[in-house]
Amino acid sequence: MTRQNTPLEGSFDRLVDEQLELAAVKLPALAPVHPSPLDHEELKVPHANIEDLLLGKAEATPEMLAEFSALQDAPDLSEEELARQALAHGGGDNDPATPE
Repeated sequence: MTRQNTPLEGSFDRLVDEQLELAAVKLPALAPVHPSPLDHEELKVPHANIEDLLLGKAEATPEMLAEFSALQDAPDLSEEELARQALAHGGGDNDPATPE
């Protein structure tokens, strides 16, 4: 290229920016897409826990009260049973050979 044919510095960048702006103007505005119940199963609301209840973020439901009552009435586990459950659980890596 001769000096006369050489584009000015930064002119290519400006050309690309102008073309991108023109293309963006021609694109239609996209509305947010919400999943249709026909296409997707409805997401279930997470089950409230004791922390939510104590912090006032949730109301106690009859199901929660029954669950808490059943837990309170459950017999205490022996040390041997706790140790057996700990060894049977694989831990974070789900490997029973390396219990947590």
